[in-house]
Amino acid sequence: MDATFEQAKAFFLQGLAHYQAGRWAAAERAFAASLALVPGRPSTLTNLGATVLKLGRAEEAAELLQEALAQEPDNAEALAQLSAALAELGRAQPALECVIRSLSIDARNAAAWTLRGTLEREAGRREAAASSFRRALETGADASLVNYYLAGVSGADAPAAPPRGYVEQLFDSYADGFEQHLAGALQYRGPEILVAGLSRDRYGAALDLGCGTGLAAPLLRPLCERLTGVDLSANMVQRARAGGLYDEVRQGEAVEVLSSMPAASLDLVLAADVFIYVGALEAVFAQAARVLRPGGEFSFSVEQADEPHAFELRMSLRYAHSERYIRTLAGQCGFELHAVQRHPLRIDQGQPVAGLFAWLRRNG
Repeated sequence: MDATFEQAKAFFLQGLAHYQAGRWAAAERAFAASLALVPGRPSTLTNLGATVLKLGRAEEAAELLQEALAQEPDNAEALAQLSAALAELGRAQPALECVIRSLSIDARNAAAWTLRGTLEREAGRREAAASSFRRALETGADASLVNYYLAGVSGADAPAAPPRGYVEQLFDSYADGFEQHLAGALQYRGPEILVAGLSRDRYGAALDLGCGTGLAAPLLRPLCERLTGVDLSANMVQRARAGGLYDEVRQGEAVEVLSSMPAASLDLVLAADVFIYVGALEAVFAQAARVLRPGGEFSFSVEQADEPHAFELRMSLRYAHSERYIRTLAGQCGFELHAVQRHPLRIDQGQPVAGLFAWLRRNG
């Protein structure tokens, strides 16, 4: 029995090392081997559940964590991990109840405070969310990320951009079912509206900025001699390439990719529902102006912010921009504002989100 226990312990420690290094598959194998030798051990069930959750199997994770909690009802870590699994499964209220109970046992868990704040934010409870995010910061959470969350719920000055990696991670996890969700539940028509407002029938070189899985490609391909897509998310880039409609798809951040392109090399830059994840637009406008040939077009959509804000970060953690800000940047960067239209961008929680659609032309 002692030898069996020691072997189980060795597998468990291997699992912890793999987990801490982000090697989820190896961690799962090690924890499963430990559990096979000593079945029902709560600490092993908890860590195996957390690992399975990292691998995207939330239902299985919840079952493992509930098994651990059946033996240790006050296991704060198991409660926190179960909360995260339930949140992944869309069971927001039970998830919130679990994380509240976890924090009542151990209030030092920064990840649990962050999750609680996220659940409160998604439920529309602004003050409760802000309080939880502040506690997350006090207990050592990632300051850049949690301050971004806090700005979205507290009305504080919006940061100029999300934390590095936030948007990439968001859309890597969203790539599956992305198109169906946009076109179905969100009733998204951004590319159709933007392409319908273009002034030419043909373009030489075009850039689809923030192309995602390639929703705009079927509309742009017949108009363009060369079509390049750009997206931050590796998963989105992979799917856009698989669609076969782009001549090239590059992974990268908008300003960085634009900065790497030759001056006056494009005839069209289109950005459909991209700037909701970019606060300050000065750099992207300046680079778009640089890479466009005289007479080239810059077409994009934004969520509409209330004046006098240039831009604001909303509880949805999406940015909104004012028409005055768009007009000011257009003039500063050498664009003529050809047209601005107001259309709903998408449906969010049953309500239309007000959007601005703009068509700019490069002077010269």
